[in-house]
This record gives sequence, C-alpha cells and structure tokens, in this order.
Amino acid sequence: MMNEGSHYSQSQKPTKVVVVNGPNLGRLGVREPDVYGHQDLATLRLDCQDWGRELGLQVEVRQSDDEGEVISWMHEAVDQGTPIVMNPAAFTHYSYGLADAAAQVTSAGLPLLEVHISNPASREAFRRHSVISPVATGTITGMGFYGYKLALESVAHTLRESAD
Repeated sequence: MMNEGSHYSQSQKPTKVVVVNGPNLGRLGVREPDVYGHQDLATLRLDCQDWGRELGLQVEVRQSDDEGEVISWMHEAVDQGTPIVMNPAAFTHYSYGLADAAAQVTSAGLPLLEVHISNPASREAFRRHSVISPVATGTITGMGFYGYKLALESVAHTLRESAD
C-alpha cells in the first residue's frame, strides 16, 4: 500500500527499479558467511536482474560504502520516478541523512522496500533500531537473498495496485 499523499500514477509507472546496498555488502561471501551466506554481490546482482525480468522490471543493483553516494542515488530515484529496494546495512541504525532521502522517495509516492539479509531483531541490540523503517513502504528481514525477490515482487504488486 502506498503512503498517504501518494501521487504516483500509471502514466508515470516506471519499469526500472534500483536496488541500493549500503556499506560492507560489497564483501558478501567473505564477511560473516554464517550470517550473510556464501553468495557474493555479483550473484545478488544476477539474481535480482533475473527476478526483475520475471516481473517485467529492469533492475539495476548498486552498492556503496559511501553514505553521500547512497543519498545521491535516493535523490536520483525521486527525480527519475524510480522505485527503490534498499538494504541500508549499517546506515540503517543511524543515518538520518539517508532516512530523510528515503522519506523523499515515499513522499513522492514511489515504493521503497527495506531489505535485510539477516534478521536485525535477532542480532545485537544496536541493530534492532532502524531509522529507515518508519519511512519505508515495507520491510523484509531474515530471508537471505530471497528477501530481495520478495521486495521486487512487492514493488511490482504496489505498482500494479497504484495503476488500478
């Protein structure tokens, strides 16, 4: 369901979705494989593109350890009318700048799905708070890479629903 005040319409319906990954996700497959799995970012990129094709979406997967770059990608999404699937990683817990940028995405009526490979609620106490969740369209946690597929399905569903 779209946030209140949504002004997204079928005539603006994009087919492009950007999957944005925050810090340390470039180390997938190397960093804590017991938590994040053994697959790497290249595998995630291919999986997301394949899942997107099945849904009629063009998926671009990005990753940065630079908070400013991630914020710029959010601004670009707003300007281009592009839905976002985002794993903010460590930025989840403290980046008010990213939260403000994410709020601009949903305020523009665009879907923004927050994804976490692990379940932050089952981990260290500092990981249990998200500054992104309150402004996200929805949040998917603890499903591994499959969570990205669920997020892309959610974006496709939300776009279809908003077109009705």
